[in-house]
Amino acid sequence: MAVQDRFGNLIIPKRHDAYAGKVNDRGQDLELRLVRYFTVVAMHQHFGRAAADLHVAQPALSRQIQRLEKHLGARLLDRVPQGTRLTPAGQRFLPRAQALLRAARQAELVVRDQAETERIAIGHVEDLVITAAVRELRRRYPDAEIATRYLSCRDVGALSDKRVDALIARAPLPLAADDVFTTPLYEEPRMLAVPRGHPLADRTSVTAEELAGEEAAPCAFETADWTSYRILGAGVPPIESYEDKLELVASGRAIAVLPVGDRRSSLRPDLVTVPIEGAPPSQVVLVSRKGDPNPMIRNLRLAAKAVLTAQAA
Repeated sequence: MAVQDRFGNLIIPKRHDAYAGKVNDRGQDLELRLVRYFTVVAMHQHFGRAAADLHVAQPALSRQIQRLEKHLGARLLDRVPQGTRLTPAGQRFLPRAQALLRAARQAELVVRDQAETERIAIGHVEDLVITAAVRELRRRYPDAEIATRYLSCRDVGALSDKRVDALIARAPLPLAADDVFTTPLYEEPRMLAVPRGHPLADRTSVTAEELAGEEAAPCAFETADWTSYRILGAGVPPIESYEDKLELVASGRAIAVLPVGDRRSSLRPDLVTVPIEGAPPSQVVLVSRKGDPNPMIRNLRLAAKAVLTAQAA
């Protein structure tokens, strides 16, 4: 309660909670980047997994969340043995934060629809390197605004909700054929990743029939028997992080089917790769929304076919 001093001035007692004096009082705007960081941590309920998803260091992510909490004057997340959980303030803030990000994205899309500048946002997933196609597109259209966005296997909705205009990924994708236009770019054979000392590690090759009875743990991007990435092993739970998949294989609990173009497993000395015979190839495709009038999509399609197809040949 405020009181008056002997001169009639109001005296407001100091707060004694953890965020006393930390509420933003300088008229600074709320940073959307911090809001997005908070929603990703809230989704994963784990700072480590959120940091991997955002491609930032975990200590840096923790500092940014602390900045947001200081700005708002309330703690949003509590650390628990299993990861993190929302505080009551965090529970109230989360739906408003999500609505704020949606509104910001919608505002961006409205302006983009009105803009005359050529622009495109290109999504790419997993191990695919699209640098050559992007470089060629920029060479052909130096005044265009060209952005790229890495997508995890959970970001299957990025194309339909217009976060990206085109997607370069490995087929099959869980997207309705009536909604998208698909352009094949190139194909790659498959290989098996096993831990050193595994019975198959010394083989010159394995056959698809030998793997047919193995139980698979799918990723959200996977919809068919022969998907680009498969973790095989009895009782293996669904795993989202590629690094966690490799760790599971290295521990001897599973084996993995990968495209030969994915060289990330070769960075681990505890893993061995073996060619697979008789398996259908992994197909890399470019996907866009049907009826999208953006001319840069066609331009990307031509550039990607010119360089990526030739590069894989």
